[in-house]
Amino acid sequence: MAEQNRHALVLFSGGQDSTTCLAWALERYDRVETIGFDYGQRHRVELDQRKVVLAQVRAQFPAWADRLGEDHMIDLAVLGQISDTALTSDAEIRMNADGLPNTFVPGRNLLFLTLAAALAYRRELNVLVGGMCETDFSGYPDCRDDTIKAMQVAISLGMGKRYTFETPLMWIDKHETWQLAQDLGGDALVEVIVEHSHTCYTGDRSERHDWGYGCGKCPACVLRRNGFAQWRAEQANLEAAQ
Repeated sequence: MAEQNRHALVLFSGGQDSTTCLAWALERYDRVETIGFDYGQRHRVELDQRKVVLAQVRAQFPAWADRLGEDHMIDLAVLGQISDTALTSDAEIRMNADGLPNTFVPGRNLLFLTLAAALAYRRELNVLVGGMCETDFSGYPDCRDDTIKAMQVAISLGMGKRYTFETPLMWIDKHETWQLAQDLGGDALVEVIVEHSHTCYTGDRSERHDWGYGCGKCPACVLRRNGFAQWRAEQANLEAAQ
């Protein structure tokens, strides 16, 4: 059931997680807008795919289309300019000495949330929705629940306006994310995610797997592939038991 008179802004990259979060928000809020960031990411093909995903949502889900408002793209090139990571260059993906993968872009989600809140202030949107996850992730500190809660408090105080930060995926893993998409939009939404979303860190869309497009080797592809396989196996077991 929609939460009446509450308006949301979804941090929407065009990947599996943010597409699922977009569907989650469209089920709950009267008006939903989206925001994306161009920070010089290596996988900037996601910026093209996000437009495709939004078009598919509007075309295939009429009830959601009525709630889906404007999309906003923010030029955040400065983040890429000051970063030295495998997501902002062609560096080989590896673990750093501090135990974090070099795909970690320092400050990325902190900036995303701050800029999203500034836009939400002008657009009179009081809920921010993001795909951050602490259960099935690469250890990024800016994806942790404590970080998101602290940002919610700091931004609400700094803006002089109460915001709610929602993270529907925070405590579920990738196979449960596939199930959530199924629960929200059925086979049609799962198909949109497989065919049109982009999650691969290398930006590879040359090969289509049963779980979607990607190199099949980077950490993002491995998580997505394994989660999809587990989800399909559980579905098959349920069908066999009926």
